[in-house]
Amino acid sequence: MTDDRSDPVRTRPELGNSLDDRILAFSQQLIRYTEVVAAVVLGILFAIGVFDLALQIVQSAASGSITDPLVVVGFIDTALLLLIIVEVYHTVVAYTQESDTRRIVRLVLYTGVIAMVRKAIIFRTGEYATEMGALLAASAYTLLILGLAALLVVERRR
Repeated sequence: MTDDRSDPVRTRPELGNSLDDRILAFSQQLIRYTEVVAAVVLGILFAIGVFDLALQIVQSAASGSITDPLVVVGFIDTALLLLIIVEVYHTVVAYTQESDTRRIVRLVLYTGVIAMVRKAIIFRTGEYATEMGALLAASAYTLLILGLAALLVVERRR
């Protein structure tokens, strides 16, 4: 599916000189520029996040709290959040470069897997009012992770 003609989602109508066509052309340009701005914003957020993570690590090492497991989990949480930002950035860039739909779907799946793994790592049963609520949330996270992983396996085999 690398040919634009075989992908009905990405095909574009021929634009003429009617008012509708000019408005459509303007809206396409607006979307393209917005995608580029979104990519730049995500790049800036990633840079700020990396700086913040490095600062947190240095401060924890200086205070001696770097050996606390909850502090380390916080570092992992931040790092996974940064990976999510990177995957969303790659998705936006793929849209901007008009990559094939399959590549975009793969990027979205990677983002989903990273997000769910992040949720699983920071999961705390104490945040739920009842044990049943915690069990239900853990089951939902597990089901989502397994479903996303299965989708990735299917996508990779095609």
